[in-house]
Amino acid sequence: MENINQAKMIERYIALAIGISYLLLGLAGFVPALVSLPGTNESFVPLDESVGAYSAGFGYIFGAIPTNFLHNIVRCAVGLLGITSYNNTTTARLFNRGFAVSYALLAIVGLLPLGKTFFGLMPLFGANVLLNALAAIAAGYYSVVIPAKVSGVNVSQNLQ
Repeated sequence: MENINQAKMIERYIALAIGISYLLLGLAGFVPALVSLPGTNESFVPLDESVGAYSAGFGYIFGAIPTNFLHNIVRCAVGLLGITSYNNTTTARLFNRGFAVSYALLAIVGLLPLGKTFFGLMPLFGANVLLNALAAIAAGYYSVVIPAKVSGVNVSQNLQ
């Protein structure tokens, strides 16, 4: 019984950790001092550079993670969703599983040549692929594998 309660708390904390991380990363994308232009050391995005939806606010957070304004809004929304799902084990599990599936797909799309800009909306290349893949693996592991181990269910039987 103690292992089951511990696994439930871990699921909730993973949802909270993902939520806080993505909210902070999304907010960091709105701070001009933390976003640099591609190929420069400048830590701001000039307003006259923003001519389209994709290029609006385009830059690299901490000089490594490509982003734009829409991507920052999506990260903030995902972060808030993760934080609010922390309240309940069921919602935390649902968030973690949905996050794992959707962000694993985003990581795969980011590897494809045609999907690197997500249909001209958001940058999904470079460090975004690694960030999305690692977060999806963590969320999937703690929402599918750990609960199955604790309850004694064979994961391969569940997936069939």
